[in-house]
Amino acid sequence: MTQATGTASNTTDLTAAGAGADTADTAGTAAGTQGADDDSAVLVEQRAAGLWLRLNRPRALNGITPATVTGLHAGLDRAERDDSVRAVVLAAVGRSFCVGADLTLIHQMASAPQAQAAALQQSFLQDVGDVLNRLEAFGKPVVAAVHGLAVAGGLELVLCCDLVIAAASARLGDAHANYGLLPGGGASVRLPRRVGPSRAKHLMFTGLDLPAAEFLGTDLVTAVVPDADLTDSVDELVSRMATKSPTGLARMKDLVDRGLQAPAEHGLRAELDAVAQHARTEDFAEGLRAFADKRQPRFTGR
Repeated sequence: MTQATGTASNTTDLTAAGAGADTADTAGTAAGTQGADDDSAVLVEQRAAGLWLRLNRPRALNGITPATVTGLHAGLDRAERDDSVRAVVLAAVGRSFCVGADLTLIHQMASAPQAQAAALQQSFLQDVGDVLNRLEAFGKPVVAAVHGLAVAGGLELVLCCDLVIAAASARLGDAHANYGLLPGGGASVRLPRRVGPSRAKHLMFTGLDLPAAEFLGTDLVTAVVPDADLTDSVDELVSRMATKSPTGLARMKDLVDRGLQAPAEHGLRAELDAVAQHARTEDFAEGLRAFADKRQPRFTGR
């Protein structure tokens, strides 16, 4: 995959060494992150209005560890406080997006005395669940830029993103059944809502991973692009969203997500309430002024 030309970038290491991240596999570096630090589980790079969070354990196929969770929270903290960030992009370094929890870590936990093992696993799953829930409810659009494998916990990361742009090489699946495991990051709830219960059960029961193109037409994959165009395509999407009212997009996201969980009449009432609140914002007034002036609006999120 190629890096978009002419896009300013600033890469930051938000995780400390020794927290489970492996040495970078430079042969398979994805999305233009050449020369990434080996000791950071998540790389953070601002590209124009998008804050890219790149999983960075390529030799472990970006298996999730506590360091991954810490790095994702740190990246989201930065995106939350920076008004110049209009969207978050979840991506990865190496030949795969993410194959789920690091099974070496899970095996180590399971090897502890029984009571301790259960506590360790529950604590880890709770921590992973917390960051997944935060991604899903984040107040700015979250886009997954997926290449290679996205299975098990990797799929559960994808399921928490608002939009999913996949490279042609991408393959998605549940895969927990392949090792006698159960989903612990929300796939049993979120996957059926994206692809339907029957298709979700097929993915869960068989452990298969399928090409991203097979999920077009479902609510799982927004678009499939050539591998070399993945970064540019996501940059273009973020650029388009950055021209919209951040307050408006946040309210739209909240309405859609809450509306899926509520009876229709409750969702419709919430929509009217949100419209009334939004009509008192500066972005609402700016949109009307721009229409009257026949110019592009300049939204500030106020």
